[in-house]
Amino acid sequence: MLAVKKARKLIQTDPESAGAKTLSSLVIALESNEAFPLGQLYALSYPQFELALEILAEWRLDRHYSSKVRLLDLSVQAAQLTGAKA
Repeated sequence: MLAVKKARKLIQTDPESAGAKTLSSLVIALESNEAFPLGQLYALSYPQFELALEILAEWRLDRHYSSKVRLLDLSVQAAQLTGAKA
């Protein structure tokens, strides 16, 4: 979650900057599962572009972990149902 924290700091520091607006839009698109125009990433400075890529990687990893947690929760519930019937 380091990239998300870096992005939050950048956005808080200068919310009107083009980079902050682009990163904000990216985060909103990721959270809402909406399309994001990738061309906007190319307008970022290189460090901000790298930060956007880090955000994407962290977001994907977090989504993977969220899926594992849901699977584990469902598995525990299924095991409890099976154990209750036995």
